Amino acid sequence: MKKIEVVLSEYDVNWEEQFLYEKRSIQEVIGHAILGIEHIGSTSIKGLKAKPIIDILLGVPSIEVVSELIEALRIIGYEYVPKPELMERRFFRKGLWGQGTCHLHICEYNSSEWIDKCLFRDYLRLNAQAADEYETLKEQLADHFQYDRQTYTKKKEPFIQKIIAKAKNNDFL
Repeated sequence: MKKIEVVLSEYDVNWEEQFLYEKRSIQEVIGHAILGIEHIGSTSIKGLKAKPIIDILLGVPSIEVVSELIEALRIIGYEYVPKPELMERRFFRKGLWGQGTCHLHICEYNSSEWIDKCLFRDYLRLNAQAADEYETLKEQLADHFQYDRQTYTKKKEPFIQKIIAKAKNNDFL
């Protein structure tokens, strides 16, 4: 299997518009099941370098309803990717393999998964120093693990958990 290259792009002001387009498309096909929809990940933080993939967090009443949404999401280009290691959320992708344009993460609205992902985003939006530290870490990891996206992602986790803990303690300084 071909390794997917980690390529970071300068912040693109169009990322927000891409999210809004995807949000509207998703709402058109499964709006009845949505309790919340958020732009998360590095593309949601102004000025931050990122892999040019729009991360979308979708909140539903129960993780059990996701199986009923797979076909409707497939019609608008989202492919369900079973990941047994993800207990609290379901993962969908859009775009060619290795050149995806969107990642859709579906979890229960206001679950710990939902809260943690929003806290991380909000903390970086409010704390330029933490956002700069995260960008530096991502650049270093992208250089070191250029052809190993899985390890690149895994190595970011300690920083992400540290920021979530700070946000939960209202430590925004």
